[in-house]
Amino acid sequence: MTEKGRAAIFKGLGHPFEIAEYPVPQPGPGAILVKVTMANICGSDLHQWRGDIDLAASGVRLPAIIGHEMTGKVARLGEGISTDSAGAPLAVGDRIVYLYFRPCGRCPVCLKGEDAACSFNSRFIKPAEMPPHFTGAYADYYYLEPNQTVFKVPDNLTDEMVAPANCALSEVIYGLEKVGFGFGETIVIQGAGGLGINATAVAKEMGAHKVIVIDGITERLELARAFGADELIHMEEYKTPKERIKRVRELTDKKGAQVVAELVGFPEVMSEGLSMLGTGGRYLEIGNISPGKTLDIDPALLVYTSKSIVSVIMYSADTLKKALDFLGRAKDKYPFDKVLSHTYPLEEINRAFEEQDKGLVSRSTIVM
Repeated sequence: MTEKGRAAIFKGLGHPFEIAEYPVPQPGPGAILVKVTMANICGSDLHQWRGDIDLAASGVRLPAIIGHEMTGKVARLGEGISTDSAGAPLAVGDRIVYLYFRPCGRCPVCLKGEDAACSFNSRFIKPAEMPPHFTGAYADYYYLEPNQTVFKVPDNLTDEMVAPANCALSEVIYGLEKVGFGFGETIVIQGAGGLGINATAVAKEMGAHKVIVIDGITERLELARAFGADELIHMEEYKTPKERIKRVRELTDKKGAQVVAELVGFPEVMSEGLSMLGTGGRYLEIGNISPGKTLDIDPALLVYTSKSIVSVIMYSADTLKKALDFLGRAKDKYPFDKVLSHTYPLEEINRAFEEQDKGLVSRSTIVM
């Protein structure tokens, strides 16, 4: 009898997830079959679910299995696979984290060593009916293709700690490196969601002089404080952009921050964040991933103050290893166990999305 695994199928805007079953594949040479143990609901998944990102218009063939922020165990190893990407021995049952995308290695940006910008990275969502079927997080299994980066998880790290490593944590590590954030600099973080909380801790560990976090939810700001934030700006107290910009100036001796990171996903905060930068400052853009939303910016203000904007969508393969190493060093310093607030079984994925979208839970995960 053919073994089957469950998957939550996404059919598009207005359709609830449906649980389906597919044959569990045998991994081919160089491939790995993963038994997924935990899959988080990332902000980008909510954007897809709400229709902010139209997958069908982007060329994705639906129905599909979405989700990408996950961790699991080795279920089966394909021929020729005996180690992870760092050379550590790998066996059935080992806990692993892995990139959910695979650069092509042949396009102009890949050939320049900028594989995080590979245009093929965004094509990881595949039709659910197409073998090997399991190419998204919200399922019992995930199929790692040959040469897809994978690392063994140390025993002292929990699934709750490492599940965000291949998205939120790695993304902010790569972004802060890309924007050139350095020791002794001040950073303003716009948004204390998954990205913002991880960025707060990473910035502190990179030697930030001051980390200033902006959000409108008290619980998120309290968590940001626990993750190393030096100053908090509550949007209930500082209600307008003008008030928030003035507060940042006060906290930076009227000089402005060296780096501002947009991690909330609202285009309108960009002009506000740019005004928080000092001369020569750098703006890191990660959160805005929904096409078609625009804002007005006066480019002359960028030129006269020598400000720059750096945007990232993925990260390089070595960043995920850095994320694991960071967690190993910082696991007892920051409350990583509090980042995920609720867990749901796969059968309740619709409730999980609805409650996170309504703000009833801050950040949830699906447990297989």
